[in-house]
Amino acid sequence: MTDLAATDARTGPRYAVDSGRGWLVVVATFISTFTGFGLVYSFGAFFDSMAAEFNVGRAATAFMLAITSAIYFCLGVVTGRIGDRLGPKPLLVTAAVTLGAGIILTSRVDSIELGYVTYGAGLGIAVACAYVPMVAFVGGWFDKKRTTALGVAVSGIGMGTLVMAPVSQALINAYGWRQAFVILGIGGAITMLIAAAIAQRPPVSQQVEPRPSLGYLLRHRSFVLLYLNGVLIGSTILISFAFLKNYAVGYDISDSSAALLVGLVGAASVIGRLGIGSLGGRFEPIRLLRGSFVLMTLSYFLWLFSSGSFAVLVVFTIVMGIGYGGYIALMPAVAATIFGTKGLGQTLGLLYTSAGIGGLIGPTMIGAIIDGASYEVALIVTIVLTGCAAACLFFIHVSRRPALRD
Repeated sequence: MTDLAATDARTGPRYAVDSGRGWLVVVATFISTFTGFGLVYSFGAFFDSMAAEFNVGRAATAFMLAITSAIYFCLGVVTGRIGDRLGPKPLLVTAAVTLGAGIILTSRVDSIELGYVTYGAGLGIAVACAYVPMVAFVGGWFDKKRTTALGVAVSGIGMGTLVMAPVSQALINAYGWRQAFVILGIGGAITMLIAAAIAQRPPVSQQVEPRPSLGYLLRHRSFVLLYLNGVLIGSTILISFAFLKNYAVGYDISDSSAALLVGLVGAASVIGRLGIGSLGGRFEPIRLLRGSFVLMTLSYFLWLFSSGSFAVLVVFTIVMGIGYGGYIALMPAVAATIFGTKGLGQTLGLLYTSAGIGGLIGPTMIGAIIDGASYEVALIVTIVLTGCAAACLFFIHVSRRPALRD
């Protein structure tokens, strides 16, 4: 195994790769993703209240989520490079400040357009600081147990969704959506600071591992296919978080039960992250990633033919969540396998700009289709796009030791 140890004087004692210290970084990443994505994916709980107050349609309301996802995915290439240089603490402190300020300011807006700025920029910058760099740090802390560690770390996204969606709905019911944002903003800032306190940069390799150049990545066939995959899945991955509650309420399912459906996507995704992620040591991550995408594609058929049945929608959330969890856990492992862990923050940041492009377009486009046609047409479009994303992965052939030449 490569001789790795934490050698930065600012980090104190040396720690080896796959050591117990690495699991503390996993905990920090769990907390940061729990907080950031828990707040992002609880947006569905606020959807109806904000649409009604600002008197706008589904497309205009969903654009708030779309612009948030575009910001955090596209900024990942910047925060990933910063993380490679400075480590996690400055990024997580920044996340705490922008998250708290952005959400609290959103509670004071008097137009949806201003909300695009406060919510989109505040939460978007926070998640950009708390996701891509932290996932890269976990990848650098582990070798033999990398896929397992990544699965545990990003399970914070699923647990955050499970907890924050119903909590947000309960706060809205008790205090209204504006005061709910204030409470969540303060709580979110505190938890980000806790993550910053225990996070640490990964070990430094004693061997010379080449960093993939930008030119190399852009010409690499696998990177191009992964990027196209990211644009396609980015356009659909937020659909259930944005519209599932609204769809369920339209079939006379209560607000609380409808919000629970969104939470169940997160709960099931934990199974995908931990279960499918742990299989990465036995099977090639790319094969497991393909299976996750096929599962997500098939899940939308359940929603399409549910006719508003709560039981069928529960099954949808479980199937979709497992596939989605596998995707989130395995994509960093696939990238590390193909391109190496040196500069992984930069590699993932560049790769995830694809999801930012898709995320900017997808929710607004699907919202417009729902407003202009129906949920059924929107779900058919979603199935086609997710299926095309899955198809991209079947043309990728993984080489574990690529020659990194510009």
